[in-house]
Amino acid sequence: MANSNLPRRIIKETQRLLSEPAPGISASPSEDNMRYFNVMIFGPTQSPYEGGVFKLELFLPEEYPIAAPKLVRDPSFGNFRGRAFLQLGRICLDILKDKWSPALQIRTVLLSIQALLSAPNPDDPLSENIAKHWKTNEAEAVETAKEWTRLYASSA
Repeated sequence: MANSNLPRRIIKETQRLLSEPAPGISASPSEDNMRYFNVMIFGPTQSPYEGGVFKLELFLPEEYPIAAPKLVRDPSFGNFRGRAFLQLGRICLDILKDKWSPALQIRTVLLSIQALLSAPNPDDPLSENIAKHWKTNEAEAVETAKEWTRLYASSA
């Protein structure tokens, strides 16, 4: 990992991500710009997203860690729209918005997204329609999420 222009913190966080990957998460920096990471989060077992592979792009702005990382669904990966938290390539996660703290790390962000796959939060949605569906008919919403995972995010 040779990029002398990177702050020491980014170098250390990147080294940790590579040497101690979190279970179900793969994150590797781009060779062209080590502030860009290619991320894959595998759908947690016993969740509607089990068997899915969710590709994301993470970018560390110049202001990182004062500013939160930028994270979006990889647009080249189908048209998956996950129930109640991934919609049209955006991710609704409070620590990427108003709850960001410089004490948080890349790993924390990725683990938080993985946790959303296990327990979507319809009380903080990007789409009111999806949240309403989740709240009024969770069983049907879960089945839809499973179907969309199978169609748009299956690993096979």
